[in-house]
Parts: sequence; C-alpha cells; structure tokens
Amino acid sequence: MATPQENLLDWLRDAHAMEQQAEKMLKAQSERLEHYPQLKARIDQHIEETLGQQQLIDQCLARLGGSSSTLKDMGGKLMAFGQAVGGSLMSDEVIKGAMAGYVFENMEIASYTALIAAAKEAGDSETQAACEKILPQEIAMAEWLLEHLPELTQAFLRRSADPDKEAKR
Repeated sequence: MATPQENLLDWLRDAHAMEQQAEKMLKAQSERLEHYPQLKARIDQHIEETLGQQQLIDQCLARLGGSSSTLKDMGGKLMAFGQAVGGSLMSDEVIKGAMAGYVFENMEIASYTALIAAAKEAGDSETQAACEKILPQEIAMAEWLLEHLPELTQAFLRRSADPDKEAKR
C-alpha cells in the first residue's frame, strides 16, 4: 500500500520522464521542419515552456526529497528517439508528427490533472500550484495543434501534389 505522498512522488518522477521525452521529441521535430514555419515557431515556443516545466517538476522532486528516475528518463528518451527516427522515414512526417504531438499533449494534460488532484489529497500546495501552472500550457499546445491540423494537412496535401516541392517536413 502506498500513501498519497508516495504516489505523488512516483507520479512526479513519471512527469519528469514525460517532460524529458517531450523535449527530445519537440527538438527533433523542430530541427527537421523546413516548410512549415508557423508549426516550427509554435513547437519552439513549447520547447521553452517544456524546459520551464522540467524545472518546476525538478523543484517539486527536490522539495519532497526525491529525485528523478534514471530508468524512466532513459526510457522516455529512447522512446522519443525512436519516434523521431521513425517519423523521419515517413513521407507524411509533418502530419504524423502533429498528430503524435496532439496525442502526447493530451497525455500530459491527463497526467497534470491527476497530479493536481494527488497533490491536493497529499496536502502539498506547492506541487499543486506548480502543476496548475503547467496544465494550461499543455492545454494551449493541444488546442493549437488541433486548431491548426486542418490547415497543416491542406498545406501538406498541396505541397505533396506539386512535383517541384517537398512536403514531408
């Protein structure tokens, strides 16, 4: 059996690994984007947000006497690497990347929603406040991706149909 505090600490480690994975995925996607400047700019903005989120989670872990899980962090980084390599091989990389990003953002939204409730139950107002600061950033990124996916798809399809243009990234 685990206390609310123990579960909170474990879930914060998960969030740390998740943000490490997000950073790797976002950076890989940003570095490869060539023909979609609006998407690249939004991803670059979210990279900066992600780095700030990592700091907030690190502070929560340190305050609670915990540390990140090397195993979870490595697993997240390996998954991000696999996604980046796999995505780079697809002819529709930009669309698959945007769809994967949307799914990942929603996983982060669920994670921070649970962390807020866990922190509240554990009586940890500082962790609750940190997660409440992060959650709107994840929601905003997910909403942006969903809102821009139709026009991104249309731009991809137009570029893809033109033999003189590269569409994949």
